[in-house]
This record gives sequence, C-alpha cells and structure tokens, in this order.
Amino acid sequence: MAGSDQDRRVKQDRLARVRATAGAPLVLASHEAVSWYLDGVRTHVSLAGPPVLAVRVEDAGDTLFIAENEADRLVAEELLPADVERIVRVPWQTPPAEAALAAGAAAPEASVAAELRAARASLLPGERDRYRVLGRDAAEVLTEVLSRVNPEDVEQAVAASVAAGLVARGIDPLVILVAGRERLPFRHPLPTTAALGERAMVVVCGRRHGLIANITRWVGADAADERILAVERAFLDASVPGRPLDEAFAEGIAAYGAHGFDAEEWQRHHQGGPTGYAGRDPRATRATTDALAEWQAFAWNPTAPGVKVEDTLLRTPDGWETLTLDERWPTITHDGLERPVALPYGTV
Repeated sequence: MAGSDQDRRVKQDRLARVRATAGAPLVLASHEAVSWYLDGVRTHVSLAGPPVLAVRVEDAGDTLFIAENEADRLVAEELLPADVERIVRVPWQTPPAEAALAAGAAAPEASVAAELRAARASLLPGERDRYRVLGRDAAEVLTEVLSRVNPEDVEQAVAASVAAGLVARGIDPLVILVAGRERLPFRHPLPTTAALGERAMVVVCGRRHGLIANITRWVGADAADERILAVERAFLDASVPGRPLDEAFAEGIAAYGAHGFDAEEWQRHHQGGPTGYAGRDPRATRATTDALAEWQAFAWNPTAPGVKVEDTLLRTPDGWETLTLDERWPTITHDGLERPVALPYGTV
C-alpha cells in the first residue's frame, strides 16, 4: 500500500469541490481517477481492460464497488484500512462502474473530466516521492539494458529485455517502442525483428502506484542536434503555473520554426504535455485549456526526423526537477538542465 490517510483527506477535500460543481455524488471509474484517489492501487488485471473497481464519493463517505473475484486480493494487498469498511462486491459479469451508478443519482466521471484533472494535477508530497523513485528506476532499467546492446540486436529482443527489467521492479510496461536505424522515420515504432543498426531509439511509459514515467533514450551514434532541446525548452519555459495549457502548447510549437525545423513539424506527432496518473493528462493541443499547476508533472516530447527528446519532469517552486535521469547516462547541460544524449555502443 502506497498511500496515507493524510493524503486521502486532501483528496477528499479536492473532490468535495468537484462534487459541489456537479451537484451530486460522484462515481470515479477510470484507471487514472481511481488509482489517484486510492493512492496508487493497481486497478487492472489486464493492462488493456477496464478497472476492476469503481468508487462512489458522496457526503456520507466513499463506497468501493469491486468485482467479486478481485475483492479479496485488493483488501489484502492494495487498500487502506479505511477503504475496506464500505465495500460492495459486484458479480464478475457486472461492470463495477455500472453498479456504482445504479446505487443512486450520481455524476459520471466524464461529466467532470476537466475538474478531475485539475484535482489531481498538483502532486502531494507522498506522490512526488513515489514518482521520484519510479523515474529513477525506469531510467536505470534503460541504462542497464542499453549499455549491453549492440547494432546486431533486434528490436524485439531489446524490448523484451526492457520489459523484463521494468517488471522486475514492479513497473507495468504500458508502452515500449524500439526503432532501429532503418525505422527511425516512424514516430511510434512498435518493435519488429529489424536490427538496431548504427543508431536506435527506445521509448518507455512505465506505471507503478498509478503514476507513469515517460522516457526516451537513444543508443549508438549520436546525431547531436541541440535544436530539439531548444524546442523542448520552449515548452518548459511556457509551462508556468496558472497559465492555460493551450498557451504553453502554442509557444512550444512556434519554437520549431524559430530553431530551423519545418514550422509544421508539430503536426506530424503529438507533443506530450502534463502527465501523472495518465500518460498525458491531458495531451496538449490548441484546444486544451486546463490551468497548469505547481508540483505538476510534465512529459513534453518534441520530435523531428531522426531526433526526439522526452523525460518526465516536475514543476517545483524553484523550477524543473527531472525525475527520469540516471547519473550513469551521458548528458549535456542545455539552458541549465541536464539532458540526455546517445549512449555509445559498448559502454559496459
């Protein structure tokens, strides 16, 4: 169990404001909302499936609706003691969210999606500590795996080693992408039997305690291009607490043309945005107007042909803290931040 009664009280206060807006009890039904509120419980069995529990939040207290065949495990291994006091066991064939909504008038999560994102945007001290450990662990896995690869290794074998390293540390491998030299034009390169070649990219999104670490690393020949770091820095500089996300997005995408890339490069791949209990919470676009917050996590990922940069960073009162760095990985200092460069083959 990762959470605490103190953190729960803060989250209850935040949700009380959301419920006041909705004017009704609230049913939390998504992985990100349930895991956030219940302090990092594992809400899944299948990574591709819906949550196995839902939470009905109301003035009288919280009620957890849990699939009957998952309840004993969650009680024994995941939930805080206070959570087990009000549990409704739901037949396995009934979605828990449906059962929670059927218990009485309530606002579905989708009706207050923006308000819920705002409620979980500013991470609490315990969450920040868990995120730091997750980020370091994910970065160390990539260092350990990629320091052993060579140009003849195939993408799927590298992905398998990365997945094994993540799972060994209790991290769910939500996304693992690998692009060898010949497949670098693909922005989301699912692993194949192609060899890495002289230069390769590996991307990981790993989840533990509900939080997701997003990280991209390069191995082999270094196509050093600090222009992509300048674009990333534009996104970061624009990500000021209190500003709307669409304004930060606009300043970031304008940096492509300002730094010598095709001004429309941003159209060819998403640019990332806030992160935390969802891979992007939300993915930034010209239409996302969420107000940014202090102690919010971000994973901007500017990319252009043959170059990409991505780490998970925390916006602190003093600036930026990078959560996904391993001190063994080579870096350069760009505008005051340590940023990763390619790890040469044969580093062991």
